[in-house]
Amino acid sequence: MKFYVASSFKNIDNVRYLSEQLKSQGYVQTYDWTQHKKVSTLEDLKEIGQQEKNAVAESDFIVLLLPAGKGSHIELGLALGLNKRVILYSPSNEIDNFATTSTFYQLSEVEKFIGSLDGLVEFLTANAEETFKYTKHVHSVK
Repeated sequence: MKFYVASSFKNIDNVRYLSEQLKSQGYVQTYDWTQHKKVSTLEDLKEIGQQEKNAVAESDFIVLLLPAGKGSHIELGLALGLNKRVILYSPSNEIDNFATTSTFYQLSEVEKFIGSLDGLVEFLTANAEETFKYTKHVHSVK
């Protein structure tokens, strides 16, 4: 199964950790944006944007790790538009904080997972067949 992890550079260690855990279980990462060095031109941005767009399209599912930046939210929109499975991850319940949430976080196509990264890995890998069903669940693991 192919996956893509969307997040911000603030979360780079968590993105790398999650990606390595999934790859060790046989999953294939469609693109690793954490390998980018300093970007200095609009052409670089265009190329990266195309690679990220392609990666979302090629993935079976994406995981959006909060906190996430503007690019991650565009990737979320692409994934929803392409009917990809979307898992929204937060270590706390900020997902449902009315003052800070997004309308798109509340869509029935978006699965929410609240808890530890290891719990998220377990959730994603425990039953691969089941994880591809769109459900409106908040999964919590402490």
